[in-house]
Amino acid sequence: MSESATVFEGEELSGGSTPPVSPGEAKVIAGKSPMKLAMMRLRKDKLTMVSLVIVVLVVLAAISAPILVKAGVLDPFGFNQNLLDENTLPVGGWSGASLDHPLGVEPGTGRDALSRFWYGVTFSLVIALTAAILSVVIGAVIGIISGFSGGWVDAILGRVTDLTLSFPSTLMLLALSSLGLVIVQNLTGLPNGPTVQAIYCIVVLALFGWTGTARVIRGQVLSIKQREFVEAAVVLGAGRMRIYFKEILPNLWAPLLVLATLMMPAYISAEAALSYLQVSVKPPTPTLGNVLADSLKYAQTDFFYFFAPAFLIALIVVSFNLLGDGLRDALDPKGNR
Repeated sequence: MSESATVFEGEELSGGSTPPVSPGEAKVIAGKSPMKLAMMRLRKDKLTMVSLVIVVLVVLAAISAPILVKAGVLDPFGFNQNLLDENTLPVGGWSGASLDHPLGVEPGTGRDALSRFWYGVTFSLVIALTAAILSVVIGAVIGIISGFSGGWVDAILGRVTDLTLSFPSTLMLLALSSLGLVIVQNLTGLPNGPTVQAIYCIVVLALFGWTGTARVIRGQVLSIKQREFVEAAVVLGAGRMRIYFKEILPNLWAPLLVLATLMMPAYISAEAALSYLQVSVKPPTPTLGNVLADSLKYAQTDFFYFFAPAFLIALIVVSFNLLGDGLRDALDPKGNR
C-alpha cells in the first residue's frame, strides 16, 4: 500500500486482514471548502487583517456621518469666526484644536475640521464605491461576452476597449465638464448641485475605468469556457444569457471582488484629483478631495489642517490597496508563485 493511502477503521487491506485500530486512533479527516481555506490564509495575514479593520471603521464612519449631521453631533457647515484671528487663521496651535473641536477649525471660515473630514469621507466613499461597482459590472459583462463569443464579437469589443484606453480621460473630463453637468441635470431633473456633480463624477470614472476589468475577465472566461459544466450547458441547449450569468459569472466572483477592492483606492485618489481640477463635488459640501484642495492654500500657515486630510486619504488608499492584495493572495494562493 502506498504512503498516501488512508486506512479507516473497519477497512480491510488487500490481503483481507484488518489492521488493529484502537478506538481513539481512527480520525475523520474533514475536508475544507475553498472559502474556508481562503479565510484561513486571510486570518494568518496580519497586515491584511489590520487593513480590513481600518476599512471597516472607515465604512462605518461614512455610514454614520449623515446620521450624526442630522442629529446635530457633527456640524460641517457652521461658521465659528470667533475662533479665528485677524488673518482668518485658527487661534492657537494645531489649527485651534480643543475639546469642542478635536481637529481644530477650518482657516477662513472657522468650520469644524473633524466634521468636515468625517462628512467628506461619506461623499468620497459613495463616489468611489458606486464608480467601482459600475466599472466592475460593465467590465464583467463585456469581458464575459468577449471571452465566450470569440470571433468578430471578441475583435469588436477588443477594439472598443483599446479605443477607450486611448482617450486622454483627464482632458476629456475638463473639456466636457460643463456639457456633462448639463446632460446629467436634464436626465435627472435636478438643479446643479452636489448630487449632480457627484453623479457626473461617478459616470465619468466608470466610463473610463471598466477596461482593466474587461481584459482580466476575458482572460478568465477563455479558461472557464473549456470546462465540462460549460460544455454540458451548451450541449443541453442553454441560452447565451444563462451561460453568461448562471454558469460563468458565479465562477468569477473572486477576481471581481479583488478588482473592486483595488479600484476603490484608485477612485478615491481620482476624486481628489478631480476636486483639485474643480470637476468633482464643489464646496461647501465636503469631500476628502475638495477639503484637501482647499487646504493647499494653508500648507505653510496652517500645516496641520493640510496634513490631516492628506494623511486620511493616504491611510484609506493604502488600507484598501493592502486589503485588495491580501484578498488576491488568499483567493489565489498560486498567484504569487
